Amino acid sequence: MQAPDRPALGILLICLGVLAMSVNDLLIKVLSGGYPLHQMVFVHSAIALLFTFVLVMAEGGPRILRTGRPLLHALRGALVVAANMTFYAAVAVMPLGQATALFFVAHLFITALSVPLLGERAGPWRSGAVLVGFAGVLVMQRPWASEVAVSRWVLLLPVLAALCYALMQVLTRRLGLTMRASALAAYTQGTFLLVSAGFFAVAGDGRFAEGLENESLVFLLRPWVWPTPGDWPVFLGLGLCAAVFGYCLSAAYRLANAATLAPFEYIGLPMAILWGWLVFGEWPGVATWVGCALIVGAGVVVFLREERKDGAVPGRRTRWDRR
Repeated sequence: MQAPDRPALGILLICLGVLAMSVNDLLIKVLSGGYPLHQMVFVHSAIALLFTFVLVMAEGGPRILRTGRPLLHALRGALVVAANMTFYAAVAVMPLGQATALFFVAHLFITALSVPLLGERAGPWRSGAVLVGFAGVLVMQRPWASEVAVSRWVLLLPVLAALCYALMQVLTRRLGLTMRASALAAYTQGTFLLVSAGFFAVAGDGRFAEGLENESLVFLLRPWVWPTPGDWPVFLGLGLCAAVFGYCLSAAYRLANAATLAPFEYIGLPMAILWGWLVFGEWPGVATWVGCALIVGAGVVVFLREERKDGAVPGRRTRWDRR
């Protein structure tokens, strides 16, 4: 059965989802100084899973969770987890707007990977846009500078997250995964819960963080700490945000043409810059602004060319399809 075409509702959902995602990123950064990443993922995934199951019941009950492709869900979940872990490891130690801008290169990775993995063709406009976008990444890396505020290895983490996300999307397109938005979100949240529980079992006492100086690794491996009463509302907010954007973004791309919706993802960038400025006093430098312009401009060109090519971007969902 063909999905309904409701662009106005799709745009509303994509904007709501991106707002929830942006607040989620902000809250992760707020908590990153006192808690390990895997603890935050475990708590907010557990809370989000409760909200998600309410949506599952509303969309048909447990029967919609049945799937004939469990290995596909496991692989998709692993890629989403890898994307999230690397992105948040960067967010903990670098400006929120800069990390978000670097992640948006995911759309260009999708285009580049679709050629060898899906047999698609990229014309001169899309190929040129991909090169311009990656030039933006290079500008933000500033290889000509002898000193940078953040390690270049840390600057590569959002790019690695974008690559994992792009691989997940290309896999989804190749295998034609179709499920209810709530069921897809439930599988993703369940994967996060299992992986973060595994992190706790192996590294929850913090023994692997001892002696480390890299702040991103410390964020990943520091010991679990029982949240203070004042931090519990923040954890609850994390779970609620994860449930909202996990559902809204998946639902939006089932209601409207992906090429219509995808440019609205970019409102997440000014939101991230705004949060960074208001909460952490971060303001992007010239290189970051130039890199942002190149990456976002290249992404918009790719979307416009793909819309002209076939009127839709099959199977493409949003950043993260994130939980």
